Amino acid sequence: MDRRQLMTWGAVLLASGWPLRGRAQIEPSDDGLYKQPFFLDSFLELGDDLQQAASEGKGLVVLFEQRGCPYCREMHLVNFARPEITDYLQAHFQVVQLDLWGSRAVLDLDGEELEERDLARKWYVNFTPTQVIFPADAAGSADARTAEAFRLPGYFKPFHHLSALEYVAEGAWRDQPFQRYLQDKFAELQAQGVDPDVW
Repeated sequence: MDRRQLMTWGAVLLASGWPLRGRAQIEPSDDGLYKQPFFLDSFLELGDDLQQAASEGKGLVVLFEQRGCPYCREMHLVNFARPEITDYLQAHFQVVQLDLWGSRAVLDLDGEELEERDLARKWYVNFTPTQVIFPADAAGSADARTAEAFRLPGYFKPFHHLSALEYVAEGAWRDQPFQRYLQDKFAELQAQGVDPDVW
């Protein structure tokens, strides 16, 4: 097949709605945010959510998104369409979704009640998506800043997204920076003859 035929077939597939590799078909809900079946149906009492997750041996991910965010959409269509990410996430974390500009009342780990948008400001969340990750052993902590193990500020490609979840779940965040963790992971994969899909 020459380049012209390849381009023609590509155009036909795109026009027909053929899904791209790794993309799910998903639409935003009434609030403009994309939902996943594994998101926790929470009363937005984050201390209790973290305690509940910890009782199951899991950490907590607080995911900030906003209506119309193209990177949030990409995370749902690409990353959350990949079983290696969603399976790992569900095995090791509970996920609470918040709206960066939302007005629902949220109870912070320190007991302060704030609207979602005020909690985002308090936690220095400025753009979406942002995932704030708390390990299971942070349960009972009254300070989100010291309880937080790691955050993903913005959209991360699937390889880096999964690696960040592993980084926290394995406890590696206590011993080394994320960049060093990634370098070690790359070196290990290369030693096994694996070329990781980082795109």
